[in-house]
Parts: sequence; C-alpha cells; structure tokens
Amino acid sequence: MSDLQHTFEQLLYRNAELCDRQDWDAYLDMFTDDSEFHLPQWDSEHVYTIDPHTQMSLIWYPNRAGLEDRVFRLRTGKAASANPLPRTLHQISNVQRFQSDEGVHGVRCAWSTFFQRHNVEGHFFGHATYHLRSVEGQWKIARKHVLLLNDRINAVLDFYHL
Repeated sequence: MSDLQHTFEQLLYRNAELCDRQDWDAYLDMFTDDSEFHLPQWDSEHVYTIDPHTQMSLIWYPNRAGLEDRVFRLRTGKAASANPLPRTLHQISNVQRFQSDEGVHGVRCAWSTFFQRHNVEGHFFGHATYHLRSVEGQWKIARKHVLLLNDRINAVLDFYHL
C-alpha cells in the first residue's frame, strides 16, 4: 500500500471519528476554507443532480462557512431538528485514490452511518468522493461530494449523518 493511500484512509477514518464524537472544532479544521460540501438529490432512479447552482440538492455548502454556520446552530440549540443530536457510527470502506487536478488528490469510498435518536434507529449509506489538498503540510478536505443511495428519508438528515 502506498504512503498516500494509507494517509488518505486515515484522514477519512479520522473525519468519521470526529463526527461520531461530535468534536466539531477538529472536524471543521479538516476542511479548507473554500471547501465545498455537496449532497445532490436524485432526479430519477439512476440519475442525480450535478450542478448545485441550477439544480436541487439535499445539502450544499459552497464553502466551509456553511458547515460552520450549521455547527453554530447545533451548539446553540437553534436547530430543533437536531436536539438532541443522534449518536452515530460512521463506517468507511473501499477507499480508492484517483488523480484529480494538480495539487489535489481524489479519493472515493463507500460509507454507511448508523444512528440512534429518540429511541429510533436508522441507517444511511452511499458513496463519497473527496478532493484533498495539502495546506501548510496537512491534508485537508477541499470538496466532499456524497451520494446517498437510500434517499427515502424518514428521519432528519444532516451533514453529521454523511
């Protein structure tokens, strides 16, 4: 296994762990300031929306400020849909690297998240593509694109489920 493969796997595992622990400061620090977070919606059974500027998305933050705002609302209790926050368990598998733009590395993976809130248990799963960039010697997430495969949502869905 290459050093970068191992490094990127560890980054994804750490991201999942920080989300499960609700360590929001460390979680946010894993994203670049200009990072995009995108969860498109499905247009049909096998086609999902691509352009968040012109098509519907379930979640779209064009930069880290969107995630920071969401975390702020979680911390202050102003997000009634997330009070209390669920307990989550993120699992990452099938991590594969691919070359992206110069200075940016791509990583694809499969993911699943189990959660429990108000004595109700649930499960989300899908695929994710990350674009990673080195910032001051640390790899950070410059883009997170998530495909939710079980999109018949009968519970709250938020970034911490993905």
